[in-house]
Amino acid sequence: MFDRAAIRAHVAAIFESLNLEVPEGDVDLFDTGVLDSLAFVQLLLQLEERLGVTVSLDDLEIDNFRTIEHIIDFVAAYSQRRSGVAI
Repeated sequence: MFDRAAIRAHVAAIFESLNLEVPEGDVDLFDTGVLDSLAFVQLLLQLEERLGVTVSLDDLEIDNFRTIEHIIDFVAAYSQRRSGVAI
């Protein structure tokens, strides 16, 4: 089991480093304009650089990244699949 609070803190730090507002967990990041195409690519890059989460084309579903909670779920599932990745 991976610590959702730790993942949330890492995701929040990524958003802050990108100068993006860190909204509540269920806010749609695309509909509200928090994430646009450029910010989305920067988010993916930061997830890989900071957390070692490499997003494959199969995983590149917008719904995996639509909300903070979905991003946390995705990172937790990725980490679980890779077992041994400590967050």
